[in-house]
Amino acid sequence: MFKRILAAVDGSKTSLKALDKAIELQRLIPDAEIFIICVYKHHSLFEASLSIGRPDDMDIPDKVLSDYAKEVVNHAKEFAKEHGATKVRGFVKAGRPSKVIVKFAQEKEADLIVVGTKGTNSDKDGMFLGSVSHRVASQAKCPVLVV
Repeated sequence: MFKRILAAVDGSKTSLKALDKAIELQRLIPDAEIFIICVYKHHSLFEASLSIGRPDDMDIPDKVLSDYAKEVVNHAKEFAKEHGATKVRGFVKAGRPSKVIVKFAQEKEADLIVVGTKGTNSDKDGMFLGSVSHRVASQAKCPVLVV
């Protein structure tokens, strides 16, 4: 059965629905652990320098994105605990979300990955599976639950 459940979150409503499913599964398997991961896309200083005009106090994009990802994970951990989750750990990683999620699942020996159908950057008409969830589902070595 599922001992290590990886829930990928990005702050979207669908990622919270996915986290909610991970919490439901943990209730069925009390000794299961939930790993919450938020992955932000790395931006180089070169990319940041391409802006035509920048304020003097501009933060480096990676720092801003990392801070936001930490907020997302902390919110998700609080949400999980408020909804009855017991063993919850949070992680923030940089990189291409689908690759990082799949690699992290392998490193942590996750038995299941839970993702939302669409994240914060998906099309808005609701006709397609999000690109991240699609790639995770097709590349993961363990089962993937798309919520």
